[in-house]
Amino acid sequence: MGICRNMPRQQRRLGGNRAALFVYAMEGLESMAFVSNAVSLVTYFFGYMNFGITKSATTLTNFLGTAFLLPLFGGIISDAYLSRFKTCVLFACMELLGFGILAVQAKSQKLRPIPCKDLAVTQMSECKVATGGQIAMLYSGLYLVALGTGGIKAALPALGADQFDEKDPKEASQLSSFFNWFLFSLTIGSIIGVTFIVWIGANQGWDWSFIICTIAILFSILFICMGNSLYRNNVPKGSPLLRILQVFVVAFRNRKVQIPDNTDELHEIHEKQRGDNVEILKRTGQFRFLDRAAVVESSTGTSTSEHWRLCTVTQVEETKILIRMLPIILSTIFMNTCLAQLQTFTVQQSTTMNAKIGGFKVPGASLPVIPLLFMFILIPLYDRVFVPVARRITGIPTGIRHLQRIGIGLVLSAASMAVAGFVETRRKSVAIEHNMVDSTEALPMSVFWLGFQYGIFGAADMFSLIGLLEFFYAESSAGMKSLGTAISWCSVAFGYFTSTVVVEVVNKVSGGWLASNNLNRDKLNYFYWMLSVISVVNFGFYLLCASWYTYKTVEVQQDDSKDNVDITKV
Repeated sequence: MGICRNMPRQQRRLGGNRAALFVYAMEGLESMAFVSNAVSLVTYFFGYMNFGITKSATTLTNFLGTAFLLPLFGGIISDAYLSRFKTCVLFACMELLGFGILAVQAKSQKLRPIPCKDLAVTQMSECKVATGGQIAMLYSGLYLVALGTGGIKAALPALGADQFDEKDPKEASQLSSFFNWFLFSLTIGSIIGVTFIVWIGANQGWDWSFIICTIAILFSILFICMGNSLYRNNVPKGSPLLRILQVFVVAFRNRKVQIPDNTDELHEIHEKQRGDNVEILKRTGQFRFLDRAAVVESSTGTSTSEHWRLCTVTQVEETKILIRMLPIILSTIFMNTCLAQLQTFTVQQSTTMNAKIGGFKVPGASLPVIPLLFMFILIPLYDRVFVPVARRITGIPTGIRHLQRIGIGLVLSAASMAVAGFVETRRKSVAIEHNMVDSTEALPMSVFWLGFQYGIFGAADMFSLIGLLEFFYAESSAGMKSLGTAISWCSVAFGYFTSTVVVEVVNKVSGGWLASNNLNRDKLNYFYWMLSVISVVNFGFYLLCASWYTYKTVEVQQDDSKDNVDITKV
C-alpha cells in the first residue's frame, strides 16, 4: 500500500486524516441505524408482527448472523470488481432501500397485522399472525439491510485504512489510530442508536424509528460521496478466491513434482510485468506442498496467462496467509458466542431488577449503552495514552502487536463471564432474601449491577474487535484487503449462529439450567461460570494459534512509473 517517494505533490495530498473524516461519518451514521435495530427488533417482531417469542428471537439471531456473514460477499465484490468507495455507495443504497421498505410497512396498517398487544380481551379473535405477503415484505426489508451493512462492513474499514501509507513511519502510526477512531465513531453512533432511536421506536412508533434510520443511511451516502475527491482508491485486481483456487489446483496437479530449495527457481513475475501490483510476498516455510504451484517445468513455460498451470510465489503466499488466518478467526468465535448470551440474558435479568433512575425507567433494549459508554471513555485513553507509551517501549507503531491486542480481549471476555456469574448469584440471593422468587415485581436491586459485566465486556470488545480488523487488514495481501476485513466479521456471525446451539446443548446436558421461564429458579450463574471456564480453555487454544502464526514478509520493488496504491478518480 506504500506510495512512491517521487509521487507528485498533488497526489500526496490525497488520503490522510482529512479523507478518513468522511469514513468516520459514514460509520457513525450506519452504526446508529443498524445497532439500534439489532438491540430492539425482537420487540417489533413480537409486538407488531405477532411472531411468537421463540420465532422473534430466532428471526433476530438469523438476521444478525447473516448481516455479519455477508461482508464476505461485499469483500469479494470490492476486491474483484469495484473499488472500495463504489462498494460502500452501492451497498449503502441497498441498506437505504431496506430501511425504506421497513418504514413503509410499519407506517401502513394494511401491510402488517393488527398488533395483538393493542387489542382488548373481547377483540382477541382479531389477533392474527402475519400473512405470507407481509412476512415476505418484512424479510425483503430486513435482508436488504443485512446485505447493505455487510458490504459496508467489508469495504469501509479498508477504504479508511487505504488513506494511510503503512510504509511511511508517520502515516503508519496514523493508520493504527485510524482503527481506534473508527471504533470510536461506531461507538458514538451506537450510543445514539440504543438510546435516542430505541426511545423513538418505543414511544413514538416503529415507523418513525425506521424513517430516522432511512434518513441516517441517506446522509451516510452523502458524506462518503463528499470525500470522493480526497480518497486514495484501490484498483480491483480480480477475484482473490479465484487466485486461491488456482493455487490448490496447480499444487495438486504438480503433487509429484520436486520442490527446489532455492526460492529463485520458483516462478515470480518480472519487474516489467508487474503493472500496478507491486507487492511481492516472500516465500515462507509453512505449507510447503503449495509451493509446487510455483514450480516451473520445462513443459509449462513462464507465461503469466497460464494461471491454471503455473502460479507466482506471491499468489502461493496469498493462499498461505488465508490458511494461517483461519485458526485465528476460529479461536475468537466463542468470545462472540459469549457476547450473544450476554446481550440476551442480561436484558432478561434487567426485567427482574429495579431499572429506575429517579423518575426515569431505563428500557431493557438500552442496556447495551453501558459497555458503549465504557468504550467511549476507554478508546481515547487507549489511543492517546497507552499506545504512545507502549510505542516508546516496543518500537511498534501500534504499541502492541495485533495478536497481543486480540489476546487481551479474550482474557477480558473470560473475566466478564465470571463477573456475570457472581452478579447473577447476588441477584438470586436478593430474590430469596425478600421472598420474591416467584414474584413478577422488580427486585430491590439496581439494574446497574449489570454494568460490571457489561463494562468489562465493552473493554474486551475494544481490544478484540479492532485488533481483528487491524490484524486482517495488515496481514492480507494488497489484492484481498476488503476480503480480509470481511473475514474478521465472520467471528461475530458464527458467534450469533452458535449461541442458540450452546443454550440448547447446555439445557440438555445439565437437565435444564435454563429451561424455566423464571430466572430466579434457573441456574444462569452456573451457565455464566461455564462460559468463563470454556473461554479460558479457548484462550489457551488461541495462544497456540497465535504462536504458530507466521507474519507475512513483503518485498516492495517499485517501478519508476507505478505506485503501490493507484491514485484514481472513481
